[in-house]
Amino acid sequence: MTEQRATPMKRFHRRGPQHRQAHEVSFLDIRRRFNFRSVALGRWVTEPEKQRAAGLFYDALCDLMAILKGPEALVSLRGTLALHYGIGGQLGVAAHYTPATRTFALAKNAGPGSIAHEWFHAFDHYIGDKAFSGVSASRFGSKAWLGETSMISHRLNNKLAQCYQAVMLSADGTGPSECFRHSVKRDKTLGTVYYSQPEELCARAFEAFVQDAEIKNAFLVNGTVASEDAGLGLYPQAEQRQRTNAAFGAYFGDLGRALSVASA
Repeated sequence: MTEQRATPMKRFHRRGPQHRQAHEVSFLDIRRRFNFRSVALGRWVTEPEKQRAAGLFYDALCDLMAILKGPEALVSLRGTLALHYGIGGQLGVAAHYTPATRTFALAKNAGPGSIAHEWFHAFDHYIGDKAFSGVSASRFGSKAWLGETSMISHRLNNKLAQCYQAVMLSADGTGPSECFRHSVKRDKTLGTVYYSQPEELCARAFEAFVQDAEIKNAFLVNGTVASEDAGLGLYPQAEQRQRTNAAFGAYFGDLGRALSVASA
């Protein structure tokens, strides 16, 4: 699960609440607050880079938590998710999620704007064997849904299904969505199968939902409106974007409230 965006470290537009009152934070503070399973930094990340990146990550993750209206446990997926920065980078790859190790990683100086995309991959993977019957722990929820795997009966799962449907099917549910059609066309042009994979479609739709939120953070997400991919229709647009945003908002709003009550 890789994101091919590559943007040098710079200043990032942000509009949202103050989470740290201008105090410096470290990656240790991030691990403690969100209870990530582990946080690891690459050996070539300098101390000034660590300090600056920690502040950007902290604000981005707090903004994500606020947008999802959930507690810290949602961001770290109940402490199962590991966070890496500046480790195992590949040329041209800004960020990636590794299912085998449940690790979310951003390349040094090249991952800004990719957090929302890769976090949703982690969530989609985490929820697979919890929302669907008889699937392995390696299955993504979006792929299980498209494969018509039996869903466990629960009101939250019903709302999750509505998210997947809004992303992958037309408004009347009888055919593929416009975003799906554009993604298939792009894959044919490139001679690959990437953009049209259900997990990629849903991660890009989730990006759009996050970018359209009132809180703005370009380190968390960017490119769903003005980018080459957006111009090619690889993100939901117009009426479909309204549907996917509404579906994600309803699902994560309910999930966040349920988790907040459980952790109170």
